[in-house]
Amino acid sequence: MNIVDLEPRIVWRFFHEVTQVPRPSRKEEKIIAFLENFAGKFHLEYKKDAVGNILMLKPATAGCEAYPTIILQSHVDMVCEKNAGKSFDFENDPIETIIDGEWLKANGTTLGADNGIGVAAQLAVLASDDIVHGPLECLFTVDEETGLTGAQALQSGFLQGKILLNLDSEDEGEIFIGCAGGMSTKIRFDYKAEQTDTSRNFFRISVKGLKGGHSGGDIHLGLGNANKILARFILQTMNKMDTALASFNGGNLHNAIPREASAVIGTLSDKKEDVRVVLNHFIAQIEQELKNTDKGVSIEMESVPAPSSCIDRSAATRLIHALNACPHGVISMSSDIDGLVETSTNLASVKTDQGAITIVTSQRSSVESRKEDIAGQIRSLFTLAGAVVEQSEGYPGWTPNTNSPILRAAIASYLKLFGKEPKIKAIHAGLECGLFLEKYPWLDMISFGPTLRNVHSPDEKILIPTVALWWQHLLGLLKECNNM
Repeated sequence: MNIVDLEPRIVWRFFHEVTQVPRPSRKEEKIIAFLENFAGKFHLEYKKDAVGNILMLKPATAGCEAYPTIILQSHVDMVCEKNAGKSFDFENDPIETIIDGEWLKANGTTLGADNGIGVAAQLAVLASDDIVHGPLECLFTVDEETGLTGAQALQSGFLQGKILLNLDSEDEGEIFIGCAGGMSTKIRFDYKAEQTDTSRNFFRISVKGLKGGHSGGDIHLGLGNANKILARFILQTMNKMDTALASFNGGNLHNAIPREASAVIGTLSDKKEDVRVVLNHFIAQIEQELKNTDKGVSIEMESVPAPSSCIDRSAATRLIHALNACPHGVISMSSDIDGLVETSTNLASVKTDQGAITIVTSQRSSVESRKEDIAGQIRSLFTLAGAVVEQSEGYPGWTPNTNSPILRAAIASYLKLFGKEPKIKAIHAGLECGLFLEKYPWLDMISFGPTLRNVHSPDEKILIPTVALWWQHLLGLLKECNNM
């Protein structure tokens, strides 16, 4: 079966079209042009702001002119991750989709269902002539994934509606009414390049096979962090056999748990077998620790030629100790909402360049003061290690409103359609809703979507049957929102 033959066909047709348009974060020119062409094709009024956010307008269907204006919203950019060895250019190549039973996934890359499926649903509503709805505003924002800068740049007066349906959630049958705020911490270790001792044996140690995933939605799953695992092993060799460090590289994106990392290390000529022994013991330990959460982990060691230089001993020691000490994962759980992660931090990426090692971490919390606290702990740790630390202003969380009229309408619509009530939740990931409230404090909002798994990784996939359920719920809500 082809993707365009899936039901509901109109949604899958537009999702297929979206997957054919390259749309990395901060490089959304092609998808913006696609949307502008779409508006022209369907004779829709639209406007575009200075950063590229697009708002398309569609009048109410006959008899629904008095309905409240509904804003449908999704972001157009996608996380661009691929498996090692996969040849793919995210700026030019279309996504290759694969139907695997009830799941749709991509061939070795992220799928972009986050949030391409939301974009597709908006386009399907805009293109249809048989859907009952009041006045619609469809907002397509840019650069959600690397900092929510599209939502941050949204100007007062761009939107007119007072009800917003965010289409960027990942569990069908669940309605989200709150999210965490977040910020990032960037660290730089400067180092001196020391001439390599060519009498040493050099090896590349590579951590592979981890699941990765979303640093908010998946942070509670106990997945392996490639940077943490690698730093932990290198620290053992430093303590036992006077290891030199030539490079350390792992992870790519601030909002993805790192799946892979590698380092080049050098040991004294008589310690070659000792490194292998230590590594074998270490591999057994890690496999045991991750057997129930990330059992695909592998750690490989290969001999490599001596590099031209190594990181000076002081910087290498401070770096590895700091990475080993840096917290990663859940810091605290919410005392207000059962099962919700309140505060977390992600050791996202480590990159070695000439004269400097750059580290990126991200912090999240549904409590602003605790977000600031964990970010302050990260700053203190790396400051004590002699690094230069910069922190972003971050973005606000979205405080749940259990008395929301659109929430009540969404629950009633779901119950009418499926004979059961949806689950009401908050999410430990960043949604744009908190930023919308800063500019439009009167907005009444919910977030809902079909079921996605392993987003922000090449294992991203969408559960095909849930798209039809979510689509029915969306159409039912548009039809009956006048009864709020």
